[in-house]
Amino acid sequence: MRPAVTLAASIAGAVVVALDGTVLTVAQPTLQRDLHASVAGVQWTSTGYLVAVAGLLVFAGRLGDRYGHRLTFAVGMLGFGAASAGVAVAPGIGWVIALRVVQGVFGALLQPATLGMLRTAFPPDRLRGPLAARTAAIGVAAAAGPVLGGALATGSGWRAVFLVNVVPALLFGGLALARAPRDARPRVALDLPGALLLAASLAGAAHTLVTLPAAGWSVPGGLVAAAAVLAGVAFVRHERRAPRPLVPADVVGVPAVRAALGVLVAVSAALNGALFACVYVLQRDLGLTPLRCALVSLPLPALLIAAAPASAVLLRRAGARRTTATAVGVLALGVLLLSRAPGPAVFAAGFALVGAGFGTVMVTATHVVVRQSPAASAGVAGGLQQTAMNAGPVLGVAAATVLMDLGDARTPLAVLALGAAAALPLARALPGPGGPVVADPAGPPRTTPPAETIPPRRSLRHDDV
Repeated sequence: MRPAVTLAASIAGAVVVALDGTVLTVAQPTLQRDLHASVAGVQWTSTGYLVAVAGLLVFAGRLGDRYGHRLTFAVGMLGFGAASAGVAVAPGIGWVIALRVVQGVFGALLQPATLGMLRTAFPPDRLRGPLAARTAAIGVAAAAGPVLGGALATGSGWRAVFLVNVVPALLFGGLALARAPRDARPRVALDLPGALLLAASLAGAAHTLVTLPAAGWSVPGGLVAAAAVLAGVAFVRHERRAPRPLVPADVVGVPAVRAALGVLVAVSAALNGALFACVYVLQRDLGLTPLRCALVSLPLPALLIAAAPASAVLLRRAGARRTTATAVGVLALGVLLLSRAPGPAVFAAGFALVGAGFGTVMVTATHVVVRQSPAASAGVAGGLQQTAMNAGPVLGVAAATVLMDLGDARTPLAVLALGAAAALPLARALPGPGGPVVADPAGPPRTTPPAETIPPRRSLRHDDV
């Protein structure tokens, strides 16, 4: 596919996944009533999806490195669309949960491929624009999702919510499948033992974090958590000894990549945990209706969308280190302001700061992960980035839930602000305005020109995640 078509497909894949999560949240009460399901059953429609995605993202990225990112993207999109259509006609809550797990499997194939395709379609010094465009599109989807989901659930029922993504998923999946290259690719090692250990560790950790706040500690939950830790330790030992590890050293061994992943986990945890707590503060403590609550939070997606194109310019002029550190500070300040906000006007200002900071970090940190990884490992890099973006929200919401049980709804906000600020030292490991050395399997390592001398690509829109 041409770079413009690749960018459009990458944005479509990211938007499909973003919309799926936001529209479902609004439709869950209607789904529960229609299917006569328990609260726990409805929770598992999201939990099953998250566990499947968390466990498979990195391995799915490696599949893309071996068989082609367009092919894995096509399979992921087509499978995601088919599973969505299946949920729309599911006869009971058990079918919905099972099909949501299937969605998670195909979503895991889809998400790293959206970044892997960009890494292989654009030169490293031209990634800022596509990543900014992708971020802005995700912001639009996040803002429109609840409104769209509420309108569909109210007018046509919860089943209509799952039909939103069917047509775009099948359209872009079919296009990618038709244009997937048929040329031979280097046989990248898959490392199945490492993939199984990592999947068990990440899936167990996700299960523990999602279910702990509601169910508390229990013997089965403790066993799952212990198994996740043991699998994680075994994975690290296996990777150190494996001749061809699942996560190669040319990705995870780069300090800037590790730091960028840590920043993404911290800021996404702060954002999602803060949103979770603010819903209770605005509705329970301040007495706002759900509609007014949504209106007060609108500055967040608005500033996230606006920050994406500005981030591409800041990256070029100031470098990832300074831009990320400033954005993390802005986000932490916004969450701290939310913890002290006396009324809706100050809440809106806090949401604006959080949106501006998070949108900038998404572009800059993702740019570092994707750019500093070689093209041959673009799928693994995308899988790690998506793992960080999925782990952060689960961690943030779990922490907010536990802290709210110990105090009031504002307590988690202050703690999450400190957690975001703790990512500031990590930003020091990110590259400055001078271009880093970029590994490329097609030739020897080369130093890119200083970022200030690279002109912006006029034909691209903003994008990332």
